[in-house]
Amino acid sequence: MGDDTYEVYAVRYGHSPRRSPENFIGGDTHDVPMPLDYFNWVIRNADRTIVVDTGFDAASAAKRSRELVQPVETGLRSLGIECSEVSDVIITHMHYDHAGNDGLFPSACFHVQDVEMAYATGRCMCHPLLNHPYDVDNVTAMVRRVFEGKARFHDGTSEFSPGITLHRIGGHSRGLQVVRVKTARGHVVLASDTAHFYAHLDRRRIFPTVDSVADVLEGYDTVLKLATSRDHVIPGHDPLVLDLYPAPDERLRGSVARLDVAPRKS
Repeated sequence: MGDDTYEVYAVRYGHSPRRSPENFIGGDTHDVPMPLDYFNWVIRNADRTIVVDTGFDAASAAKRSRELVQPVETGLRSLGIECSEVSDVIITHMHYDHAGNDGLFPSACFHVQDVEMAYATGRCMCHPLLNHPYDVDNVTAMVRRVFEGKARFHDGTSEFSPGITLHRIGGHSRGLQVVRVKTARGHVVLASDTAHFYAHLDRRRIFPTVDSVADVLEGYDTVLKLATSRDHVIPGHDPLVLDLYPAPDERLRGSVARLDVAPRKS
């Protein structure tokens, strides 16, 4: 594997039972079970290991009535990764389920979009309808990282390292970014909450937590252009990811999925 080609993994750490009307603006006439799974992601090759998003902890799970299936550090350790040794963390956006676990990565530099930091600390957070997906302690932790020299800001599209680029999408949150990764099977896009489910992408429907509906819809087109194919787009919360992609070994089935290999046909 070349210096610019990577393995990519989805690591499940949480779960929330929901029904389909809760997952679409305008509801859903079918009204069927449609649970959320919560993931963070790992990008690695022989030269570097990068964690994408930091998840939530037990206290946050209890506060928001979510199930913590396993601590984030446990899932990462199953791939041989110690949080204390991680040097780079990409934060797709600063919602509680993507930017929690303050202090878990003490040696890491955190990468975030300029506009997301401005949004999460600005006037829009005066409105409960907009601030409810954020946790003030997580946001404060990111501010502290800025002053400690442990944060790096990205503006729009940037090259993170050879084979990895960051792209601001917006929509779900003001500064949501996706990660495009070169793999042996082509360019995989970790779409995060650009699309919570494949159904959002395929049906052009919108998850109810949203900053800009227009940017969500444009974001669907953007991630499809960035990825080698639709099968190279990985949604942020869809349990199907664990069904479509193989585990790296049998003991991790239902917990970790390898995304740099082809999915089975759905």
